Amino acid sequence: MMSGLHRCSSAPLKNGLPPQELLDDLCSRFVLNVPKEDQQSFERILFLVEYAHWFYEDNTVEKNPSLKSFSLKEFTSLMFNSCEVLKPYVPHIDDIFKDFKSYKVRVPVTGAIILDQTYERCILVKGWKGTSWSFPRGKKSKDEEDHACAVREVLEETGFDVSGLLSKEEYIEVIFGQQRVRLYIIAGVTDDTAFAPLTKKEISEIAWQRLNDLQPASDDVISHSVTGLKLYMVAPFLKSLKSWISKHAPPVASKSDSSHRGFSVWKAKNSSLGSSSTSVDNQHTKPISDPHVAETGPSPVDETGPGKSFRNFSFNTGSIIQAMESAFSS
Repeated sequence: MMSGLHRCSSAPLKNGLPPQELLDDLCSRFVLNVPKEDQQSFERILFLVEYAHWFYEDNTVEKNPSLKSFSLKEFTSLMFNSCEVLKPYVPHIDDIFKDFKSYKVRVPVTGAIILDQTYERCILVKGWKGTSWSFPRGKKSKDEEDHACAVREVLEETGFDVSGLLSKEEYIEVIFGQQRVRLYIIAGVTDDTAFAPLTKKEISEIAWQRLNDLQPASDDVISHSVTGLKLYMVAPFLKSLKSWISKHAPPVASKSDSSHRGFSVWKAKNSSLGSSSTSVDNQHTKPISDPHVAETGPSPVDETGPGKSFRNFSFNTGSIIQAMESAFSS
């Protein structure tokens, strides 16, 4: 098998498209060289393609800016058209991608609501693109427990390890359509705690936000706070969070109002929004380079939805691997 992207020395094609050698390597690393159970459905395959996309954007493009950056859908089309085992399914790629998007919104999500010592502020993160804020959270991986997913996702998005503070019984859960979102309450974190994401191009800012500032602008406009923050994924948790706080005395009494205003604790230097630097730049990579790890896609969910006729399939990679090995050993 090919050992890594360092073997791909070919210059990128015109218009910044990656060379075939690079695409072959990505296909080998992220699609072919995985356990067979992860090749049994297009949902699993698309998760692997998504990991290849992250690796390409976070590593390859960053090291070679002449290469073109792609959306996930564009990159998926590129991989299907370039990878021999996926080429037969190119005519169905629109249905496959639509099915994948539908599948993703049904995968359970977990994360954490991190409160300061007065229970008056919480940590929110802002995505790399757009202006919406949310609690740090993410989708569960295959066979992953809820609390383990929360610890992993919070660590990736904030650099803060909540494993020693998390109680499996202290959480708030909300159902969004077909998706379950569970957020564990992590209370009593000091406001001088260092935060910085361990992933690239996913989080553009981390901030302590005052809970009073997160109140909906009105009963009719619950997606925005009184201060104008976009809170689509925050507002549904606030009522239950207030109820929890009313039953638990904070370890530190409230101070003056001015000393507990919200403030940013980390901001990316070079986000797509052009935000200025206020802290350490994001220098770490999402840990996806090894497709053998447990994070190879979430557990199977409801077997219905668009593209279901493509849900069960397998392909023989033996001949492809043998041909690739022969080509690189000659």
